[in-house]
Amino acid sequence: MSAERPTLPPVRLHTEAELARDALAAPLLARAVRLARWAGPGTRVGAGGELVDAQLPAAAEHLGLSADEDGAAEASEAWRLAVDTGLVEVEDPETDPGADPAVEDGSGEEGPEAEGTVTAGENLALLTGGSPQDVLAIWLDGLEAAHADATAPFFDDFADLVGEDGSIDFDALDWDPETEAEFLDGVLGNLYLLTVSDSPAGDAPVPLPALAASMIVPDDMGEPTDDILEQVSDAMMRLDDQFRVLEPIGIVEYQPVDEALLAEEGEDATPSADDDDVTRYGMVRLTPLGLYGIRARMLDAGVEAPAIGDLVDKDADALLGGIAYYPEDAARAEVQLWLARRGAGGAAAELLDAARGEDPQAPLRRLHCQQALALVGAESEPAVRAVLDDGELGGLARVWLAELGAADVPAPPEPMIFWLAVDTIAAQLEADGDLDELQGLVEGLSGQHSGFFDEVWRVDHPATADVLEAMGRLHSDKKLAKDARKAAFKARSRGGSGS
Repeated sequence: MSAERPTLPPVRLHTEAELARDALAAPLLARAVRLARWAGPGTRVGAGGELVDAQLPAAAEHLGLSADEDGAAEASEAWRLAVDTGLVEVEDPETDPGADPAVEDGSGEEGPEAEGTVTAGENLALLTGGSPQDVLAIWLDGLEAAHADATAPFFDDFADLVGEDGSIDFDALDWDPETEAEFLDGVLGNLYLLTVSDSPAGDAPVPLPALAASMIVPDDMGEPTDDILEQVSDAMMRLDDQFRVLEPIGIVEYQPVDEALLAEEGEDATPSADDDDVTRYGMVRLTPLGLYGIRARMLDAGVEAPAIGDLVDKDADALLGGIAYYPEDAARAEVQLWLARRGAGGAAAELLDAARGEDPQAPLRRLHCQQALALVGAESEPAVRAVLDDGELGGLARVWLAELGAADVPAPPEPMIFWLAVDTIAAQLEADGDLDELQGLVEGLSGQHSGFFDEVWRVDHPATADVLEAMGRLHSDKKLAKDARKAAFKARSRGGSGS
């Protein structure tokens, strides 16, 4: 079978039970749940389902928030999430022209007041009595709402945007919702990629300037221009606001931009080259719940974002094809999960059968097959011995049996030795492995046999010519490198090898 390189490395997700617990503990969802349980028929809401101003102090007090504008704003945000996630249901309010809000809420403002009826939503019961999948589905709705809030425009005076006919002039906001959403999704995608990479720094907090620069600075740019630095500064401040909105839903751990720094530098918070304390400019890290949530959003958008465990119910063809380009640790974890669902003997035979083929990924499948068989252990021996005479698998079988310490392993015929050498290098070339390791493999295999390049060009393997050309590029011995290039020419002239 053919395998395609995944867009992103596979992610190790926590179990659904663990993620559901994290979702329930997310501050914003937890507050939304508390307000949903607090609300009742007497709860007053406006035309958009929002709590009326007169209700906000009581809501904030119930949540243990401060009795000021900030507390009211946080209570309002939690209520909106309760509505957006179906924790409460709001019937459309009707306007009562005779109502006097000055009497009702003490605001002193006159005019009609719209009030709706609030009841508990079906999703409220699911959060306590449903499955982890139910909880996560509700949380994902909350993430969508938080994402929309994070990309919403900010304005000081709403009245300035309302025209004489009552319509809102969105052009005056200088705001494109699609552009804003794409920018934030791009940042979250870059943060996701940094987190799932097999780099030792993969789980470390990422400086906000680095994230902003990843979206602004062209890859081929040397020293950024003043204009680019100004754009990075603007992007940082947008991200600072957005991550402050996203943190309460639980997808990130965020250390905001230092307020003192903003006071020192005004709106220009671009870090200077000699500033050692980059943490003052904001630090962000995706949480395990954030990995789950961002991956779910990417999957919905059609992005290939594999996770370890995706292949556990697939056949061996899908397994070996799926892990073809996985990092070593991720491939091993995926195989272990796959093997846990199967009996050792049957699994070995299935893996060996899936390792056959002459397509470009076949050598890589055979390499992963050999590594998977090592995880099965001695129980694979009968299935492995059954392919000793197989032209494609016989060399692999002998190597595996020798590594196992098995007795009576037949010596390979010389053509099989050369075929296995080509197949082994072809697998590493396809995997884009470390160049130093690949060079060591090339020189080691060619050095084991005198006259290696005089014979190997005759090998009937689809990758023979390509492998020899690579050996010619990689071999440090100039004479042997030249011999490899001559052998590659012979292989191509012979026909049927390489591209």
